[in-house]
Amino acid sequence: MADTVREIERKYEADGSTELPDLTGVAGVAALADQGTVVLSATYYDTPDQRLAADGITLRRRTGGGDAGWHLKLPVAPGVRDEVRMPLAERLPRKLAALVRSRVRSAPLTPVAHLRTRRTLWVLETAGGEPLAEVAVDDVVAHRLGDGVSPYGTGEATCAADVAYEIHGDAADVADADGAEEAERRPAQPDRVTTGVRWREIEVELVANGDAGLLDAVDEVFAAAGIRPAGSASKLARALAETTDAGRTTDAKTIKKTDGAAKKPTRTNAKTAEQHPKKPKASEQSKKAKQSKKPKTAPPTPRTAGDAVLAYIREQVRTLVELDPAVRRDLPDSVHQMRVATRRLRSAFRSYSTVLDRSVTDPIGDELKWLAGELGVDRDREVLAARLRAGLADLPRELRLGPVAARLRLWSQRRRLGSRQTLLAVLDGARHLTLLESLHALLADPPLRPAAARPPARPMGKAVLKDYRRLAGRVADALAAPAGPERDEALHSARKAAKRVRYAAEAAGPALGGPAKKFAKRMKRVQQLLGDHQDSVLAREALRDLAVQAHGAGEGGFSFGLLYGREEAAAAARERELPEVWRKASRPGLRRKLGG
Repeated sequence: MADTVREIERKYEADGSTELPDLTGVAGVAALADQGTVVLSATYYDTPDQRLAADGITLRRRTGGGDAGWHLKLPVAPGVRDEVRMPLAERLPRKLAALVRSRVRSAPLTPVAHLRTRRTLWVLETAGGEPLAEVAVDDVVAHRLGDGVSPYGTGEATCAADVAYEIHGDAADVADADGAEEAERRPAQPDRVTTGVRWREIEVELVANGDAGLLDAVDEVFAAAGIRPAGSASKLARALAETTDAGRTTDAKTIKKTDGAAKKPTRTNAKTAEQHPKKPKASEQSKKAKQSKKPKTAPPTPRTAGDAVLAYIREQVRTLVELDPAVRRDLPDSVHQMRVATRRLRSAFRSYSTVLDRSVTDPIGDELKWLAGELGVDRDREVLAARLRAGLADLPRELRLGPVAARLRLWSQRRRLGSRQTLLAVLDGARHLTLLESLHALLADPPLRPAAARPPARPMGKAVLKDYRRLAGRVADALAAPAGPERDEALHSARKAAKRVRYAAEAAGPALGGPAKKFAKRMKRVQQLLGDHQDSVLAREALRDLAVQAHGAGEGGFSFGLLYGREEAAAAARERELPEVWRKASRPGLRRKLGG
């Protein structure tokens, strides 16, 4: 069983001389509860080319402490990660392997680093003893691993066993002021492991549902005390940065020292755990210091059409890869956003055929169409069920006759169970993996055509306008079609064309600027109107099915029939609105600026 914990924390640099400032009185902190010291031993896993680390993801097997087990940390925002935890086992649990599959693809996962951390912990508490945050002072010893080996002698490539350090004396001993030698064990296979590095750092992490304002307040107190934010986002990132291939050695007798090497901690009183960093002592709180923020820099304007199109495709591939674990975890809106990314990619391949060779992109586009269809089974169910629930809730109570809510709930759950299982099987399948490999291969060696080397304005503007003309024809056909199924189908076809124009304009935005961005917004309005019409078509089909099921079970179908009539009226309203919405969206001014 996997547990997920939202981790919101800040990291800071420290060394042996660092004293924690007094945090009592900061944002409701009344006391610091000493939690003692624990030793943590963790082996980190990644592909040989470190695909997980490149995306800020860490996968580890850790012993020690109260949460020993397998941990996968997925970035959410700066300083915020979701940690998915599973019980300690010799091999990587299948569920965690699935969550990194879109990044790892067919590459092996092997041990890349081993970290041993001696953690001294305090809990910041309110006057009533409620925990607010944890403050940890970590003394870390890190080794980079190579060729799937642990520094402690195991050759297990998928799950290196955590073997305890062989210690001479106190496990926490570090070099003293005279430069005495470290006491850690020499690696068992030193020719395949880097010389170790050590450092000290401070972590401040909110407890569940904690107030991020506390971290801001601690930031200011630390800044005033000269404690600066850590230069690395994670321990693994620092370990990899400071144990490069150039640092590999066949003589690992001593652990390489860093500027942050910590002095041996001092005992504070008889109740304090021996030789751990000093508990913050009472002192006058320093004045708040504001940390300077670097201004955000805008991405450079693409110089060629190829640059612009590939940047857009790269962003959509990144989104597709990032959303894979979110879909597996069943996070809100993840299926929809993943489906949108597949459609944007396929649209870009078709719209910008003068930039990318379609003999290469068409087969990938076919696979993207397949994936979008598989995602659509779950997504369409989500949208349809939400629409029907909203419609039912909007009916006056006296018009909700019979067990209509229970019938709708049963219908939705049955559809969801089947679609969910099918989708997970798709994501685990070889076909999806081949698609991901194909997308990365395309980015590594893009099939550029001659227009890709030209400035982006003309080829991209022409592509947007070509898609617009296609849409204009479909809107005209829809408006001329007789009411009923024929018009419904024509409007659905126009909706898909509007989506393609919108995506083409969005891709051109960074290169063409305001006109392309405004044009994309206009096309989005057309797409939304047509989309609402199509949702009404699908809702009517579902309501008819529900009414038939209710009738077969001896229940009344009055409420479902009433909702059907409302959906029919909503579709007619969208059809009446379309001419004016289209007139505004198709004004010639923006098209002239795009080159038409």
